[in-house]
Amino acid sequence: MRAVLRAVTAATLAVSLWMLPSAASLAAGAGKQKAASPAVKSTPSIRAGSDLRKVARMKSSARSVKRTSSRRIERSEPPQLSMGQLAGLHAADDALDLKSSVALVVDQDTDEVLFSKNSSAVLPIASITKLMTALVVTEAGLPLDEVLTVTSEDAAVRAGSSRQLRAGDQLTRGEMLHLALMASENRAAYLLGRTYPGGMSDFVAAMNAKAKLLGMHDTRYVEPTGLSSDNRSSAQDLALLVRAASQHPLLRELSTSPETVLPVGRRQVQFRNTNGLVRDPEWDIGLQKTGYIAAAGRCLVMQTQLAGRQLIMVLLDSAGKYSRIGDAERIRKWLVAQNLAAVLPTLGATRVTQPR
Repeated sequence: MRAVLRAVTAATLAVSLWMLPSAASLAAGAGKQKAASPAVKSTPSIRAGSDLRKVARMKSSARSVKRTSSRRIERSEPPQLSMGQLAGLHAADDALDLKSSVALVVDQDTDEVLFSKNSSAVLPIASITKLMTALVVTEAGLPLDEVLTVTSEDAAVRAGSSRQLRAGDQLTRGEMLHLALMASENRAAYLLGRTYPGGMSDFVAAMNAKAKLLGMHDTRYVEPTGLSSDNRSSAQDLALLVRAASQHPLLRELSTSPETVLPVGRRQVQFRNTNGLVRDPEWDIGLQKTGYIAAAGRCLVMQTQLAGRQLIMVLLDSAGKYSRIGDAERIRKWLVAQNLAAVLPTLGATRVTQPR
């Protein structure tokens, strides 16, 4: 009877050791001796700890996969369409194959239209709004050296970059004007409107009154930053705005400066121009402003000298991040080629008639 019990015990132990590979080395050293029993009892706890670690790794991996999948789903979602895209304006063809659905190039001195594409379409204009904001502030004659303080109301405005102004920061009105034009600083533009005599409502009224005075009949403003898609205009109207703003040397200087460093609170903060073309030696830009919100696409207005002419250029609702710059380059090269085509025959005739 004892022999049978020993046989059953040995068989049970063998099965247990076979099912627990991590204890195999212990079982091999102990043979069939009863001394192997403590090792068998301790093995399940070792195995359990290993299993718990595996389960934890599996859960962590599952969470990682879930987060990655979520990011992939977010990235795969189609971008929000601009109002120009929704209106089908991007389907319009043009000779230069521009990515902007709206384009206008005008000779500032003669009013000759050199290029036009959907120039009467009324669309959101994003931060091109700030050009009117700056014009109204400048023509109001408000002291540019007056120190203004950013309030919680200003700081609640959505910032355009990480170099945003914070509640409590202090800069002069002139510095706020600089940031609004050069760096497209939303909070600076909002503060300029808020500190206008009569407050924000009177400032917006002054913006619309100035637009009407300039003949911008398709233009409407509801706030001074351009964050609202209800700020709307056409390329034809914006050409009038660029013409008026370019008459002010201060606005020309502030809008085209490549960068500036200002003491903001306890920090020395560097702000850069949102239009990289101001740093390009191929361009001679007298005034500029960029803009972007999803409803407006990428926008750009400039007063520039090209091919011996003072030109006003308006590009609205460009589809890609850098496409408005690419469109401006296409227009520049086209104008230079047009100018050469007109000048070269004259130069050739001059050379032929020169005495030998």
